[in-house]
Amino acid sequence: MKIYARIKLPASLEYLHKFIDFVTTCSREQGFEKKRVHEIELATEEALINIFNYAYKENNGDVEIICKLDENKRFIIEIVDTGIPFNVLSVASPDITADISERQLGGLGVFLIKKFTDAVQYRHEGNKNILTLIIKRGQATF
Repeated sequence: MKIYARIKLPASLEYLHKFIDFVTTCSREQGFEKKRVHEIELATEEALINIFNYAYKENNGDVEIICKLDENKRFIIEIVDTGIPFNVLSVASPDITADISERQLGGLGVFLIKKFTDAVQYRHEGNKNILTLIIKRGQATF
């Protein structure tokens, strides 16, 4: 797998725009249409906000984003942190058909990550959480 670009910054909301600008640039350079770029931005933003809010509760840390191209020319975004382990795939999808007053809190961000990517993978290696967002070339999902 070929690494296309990478960025590493503190896991803080003040750096969110720098992370998103980085992912936006990478996805545009891969030829994704504007609507698909927005979906990629949203999926990445949801993942980052979860990391910022929950992974580093008692200490500070960094987040690294690595943009890659695999052998099938899929766009791969790896989001790496050393915070509290959390497998986003273990979160049940919310019932979006239920009335707002009846919905349980949480899970919508993970739902959006899954909705706007073609595949999501999670692994914990050593002290690192590695969330992988896989995006195929093609039309936007919405």
